[in-house]
Amino acid sequence: MNAKPLRLGVNVDHVATIRNARGGRHPDPVRAAKLAIAAGADGITAHLREDRRHIRDDDMARLKAEIDKPLNFEMAATEEMVRIAIATKPHAVCLVPEKREERTTEGGLDAVGQAAALKPVVHALKHAGIRVSLFIAAAPAQIEMAAELGAPVIEIHTGAWCDALAEGRDTDAAAEWQMIRAGAAQAASFGLEVHAGHGLDYASAETIAALPQIVELNIGHFLIGEAVFEGLAETVKFMRAAMDRGRKKVHAS
Repeated sequence: MNAKPLRLGVNVDHVATIRNARGGRHPDPVRAAKLAIAAGADGITAHLREDRRHIRDDDMARLKAEIDKPLNFEMAATEEMVRIAIATKPHAVCLVPEKREERTTEGGLDAVGQAAALKPVVHALKHAGIRVSLFIAAAPAQIEMAAELGAPVIEIHTGAWCDALAEGRDTDAAAEWQMIRAGAAQAASFGLEVHAGHGLDYASAETIAALPQIVELNIGHFLIGEAVFEGLAETVKFMRAAMDRGRKKVHAS
């Protein structure tokens, strides 16, 4: 079976988290982005949260100006963020749910329940020439609504699957995996480009890389955590190798 090349997007949010814990400019997420690209990343992802807890406005402006690979701007579907995205003109925007009290994004966007609010946001971003992605669970109704809203891309939230794997809940992990597989196939049948991310490590990235419909993985927290021990360039190379091993299984099937 043929499959498109699998891209790796590296999320640099947590480099900014470390910087902001102490203040100042070090470590610089833009420097981390450039290093990740040099090591094999195909693009950079950064989430500008409403409370600016990690990535800041000037980080987004510098990333757009200084990196030579696509910038994926994660954001909530708010008027403020739409204005910033249109001014920044990233390659892509990924619309994500956002709650002030959460440590990280806890689940997928409810495209069905928020369709009326999402429709003008998707339209405005597409009109500005920005590729739009919706970060959603691999649920049939959510995928169908993403297609109806006109978003050309979905990113499947893999957090529940990764959590079940890490906690040894094999039955839950198997159920989540089947939903991801079915969701990727459904999305592709609608003509959507399929990405995935949240909670992925080397092993889970290798597994999901074997799904031919998925063309991009966005990974951040694990890579930045492993970089403490191995260095960021090495972790990006290790992840790229894991994804390549998984992708070979597509071509062998």
